[in-house]
Amino acid sequence: MEPEFLMVHRMKNGDEQAVEEFVRRYYPHILRYCYLHSLDLGEAEDLTQETFARFFRSLDRYQHGGKLRSYLYTIAANLCRDHQRKRKALPLEAGAEGSVEPMEQVEEALDIRKALARLPEELRTVVILSYFQGCKKKEIAQILGIGESLVRYRLNRALVEMRKLLEEEDVS
Repeated sequence: MEPEFLMVHRMKNGDEQAVEEFVRRYYPHILRYCYLHSLDLGEAEDLTQETFARFFRSLDRYQHGGKLRSYLYTIAANLCRDHQRKRKALPLEAGAEGSVEPMEQVEEALDIRKALARLPEELRTVVILSYFQGCKKKEIAQILGIGESLVRYRLNRALVEMRKLLEEEDVS
């Protein structure tokens, strides 16, 4: 039996150690995903908590058929999308507080985050999943419920758009 299936089985049977292992394994991935969508650590933490809360509320109905990470990304993607709809303006904040990176790296990271924030939601999501979360195109297609060819198209389009936005930043 595969380890994820066993973990789900153990969690369904009330094994607290399995729950802790599950959260430890997947929390950093989901937090990073939510942060890259919201660009606010507090909001990202709230979205991450809600992702896990929704997963555990529906655990008894969960049928393991794929990767747990993909299922969590699906929940997080829906929450982030709903959260974006509720917000009017997207803040353009730099990374984690207290960062000690050289100024050029900070400015470059900020430019990338600004460009990422300006992408349409469907492009931003595939970029985050692919480049920041390390998901394969097949997994992204599964998470978003679209074909792999559409994932490839969106990634290519996103890179073109990001390049344009970054060039605009250099000009200004």
